[in-house]
Amino acid sequence: MGVVNVTPDSFSDGGLFFEAGAAIAHGLELERQGAEILDVGGESTRPGAEPVAEDEELRRVLPVIEGLAPQLESRGARISVDTSKAAVARAALRAGATLVNDVTALRGDPGMVEVVAAGGAECCLMHMRGEPRTMQRGAGGDWYDDVVDDVKAFLEERLRFAIARGIGEERILLDPGIGFGKTLAHNLELLRRLDELLELGRPLLVGTSRKSFLGRILAAAASPRPSSDAGERLAATLATCVLAYERGARVFRVHDVAPAGAALATAAATLGARWTTTTS
Repeated sequence: MGVVNVTPDSFSDGGLFFEAGAAIAHGLELERQGAEILDVGGESTRPGAEPVAEDEELRRVLPVIEGLAPQLESRGARISVDTSKAAVARAALRAGATLVNDVTALRGDPGMVEVVAAGGAECCLMHMRGEPRTMQRGAGGDWYDDVVDDVKAFLEERLRFAIARGIGEERILLDPGIGFGKTLAHNLELLRRLDELLELGRPLLVGTSRKSFLGRILAAAASPRPSSDAGERLAATLATCVLAYERGARVFRVHDVAPAGAALATAAATLGARWTTTTS
């Protein structure tokens, strides 16, 4: 899953692809590199991010989805919309998206579950405490009794909710929400015990790409040198992708598609499997 941020303030590449033409070109390049899903988002979900008005989010993402959809139709790649607003999801599905990536797991907008169900779309349900603006405030060891057990229970409840409201189980992905309302220790524990979430029976999506907890690991190791630059976290990102693959994850939301694909193909070959992005 290649990241297409149409925002001025995303933590990694905010502003680089804010103009629709640049975002479309970037999405096509990610597809050329091997992305089978392009995740288009118009509202940053970085820690401390401020909400974006519905009309502004629509203004950002719709031209990009409309520009990408006809070009991707014959190539087999799909479009995901990264939003928690029902109106944005509805418009995106009409424009050509087929997957709704909702960081609130259908809690942010009461109309979202109906939009996904009626549209026959896939959806990704992610764990997050609070909201992006506040999710890291006071994050500590006392937030969870056991972070893996708590995340698993949350995802199980949201999975049941989605199915009960008409979304086919086969159309649901689950995301443990690495970096969303979690400390460094929480993130590492989730990655270490990711296989426990496979018991929920749905494909796991993992998004560790360039995240700040990787920067803290690198700074502590001083390897190659401490840096706050998100663009220097590629090797660390690839390490987490390989570890997550070995523990059962099958969808990887990344900024750097080509190297991630190479790392995952090598990991799959080493484990005696063939790399595939099939999500069902």
